[in-house]
Amino acid sequence: MTRDEFDARVAEGVLLLDGATGSNLRLAGMPVGVCAELWTLAHPEAILALQRGYVDAGSRVLYAPTFTANRLGLRMYGAEDRLAEVNAELVALSREAADGRALVAGDMTTTGRAPEPKGDITYAELYDVYGEQARALADAGADLLVLETMLSVEETAAALDAARAACDLPVMCSLTVEADGQLLFGGAVTDAVEALQELGASAVGVNCSVGPDQLEAVVRAVAAVARVPVIAKPNAGMPVIGADGVARYDMDAARFAEAMLRLVDCGARIVGGCCGTTPDYIRALAHALAQREAQAI
Repeated sequence: MTRDEFDARVAEGVLLLDGATGSNLRLAGMPVGVCAELWTLAHPEAILALQRGYVDAGSRVLYAPTFTANRLGLRMYGAEDRLAEVNAELVALSREAADGRALVAGDMTTTGRAPEPKGDITYAELYDVYGEQARALADAGADLLVLETMLSVEETAAALDAARAACDLPVMCSLTVEADGQLLFGGAVTDAVEALQELGASAVGVNCSVGPDQLEAVVRAVAAVARVPVIAKPNAGMPVIGADGVARYDMDAARFAEAMLRLVDCGARIVGGCCGTTPDYIRALAHALAQREAQAI
């Protein structure tokens, strides 16, 4: 997919992403402490069922389960030499689930390390890590790339630079923020948005952290400075940890969809769900969007 094709698709109307991956794989039996990408390859039926559910619910972009399949993430499990193979096989699973009805985004995320001078990793190291994974995802046939759950503008900028050098695919950038719009590693999300769109991001926005009911002011502020489409992919409210150690979220599908419509009113044009959301949440959101569109005719 070219950047022009991506822009044209978003111009057609609100683009619906998928929902959570990790929290649903946990419910499907993935243990704590394992490499999610390797577990998914060993249990492909779990991701196929989940992502087919998202497509049936209305998702038009699936995030391939390649979240931490970079050199640093795979090294923790002795699998860094399988990087190209792991990314290719996971993209292939998502393409199978999409069955031509949805785009597949190669998914990359934070290393969890703050760049210098605040942290211990250099721009050059980050550039190499993200560039390597971006090339693997592009070679695997991803339609676009997404940098999600990013913690700082510095790391996101390095990742975006690397991704754009590695391939010509559109790159969406999505940061995790507090309810007041501050990034988890410091700085305002609006400043990050302005910097990232200057570097060539095809879309910018927020994901994870909190529910949609806490992001209205943030999305409105992002939309005020954004010259590219705005992403909103929040959690299903706030987590409650059960006796079994599993996080369950306090917002049901109907409330989530209602709150997401308000984020669309605030300027979001690319929407979906993060932790705690399931195909039922995406179905409710797709229905709400369709109802609104019908009423506008």
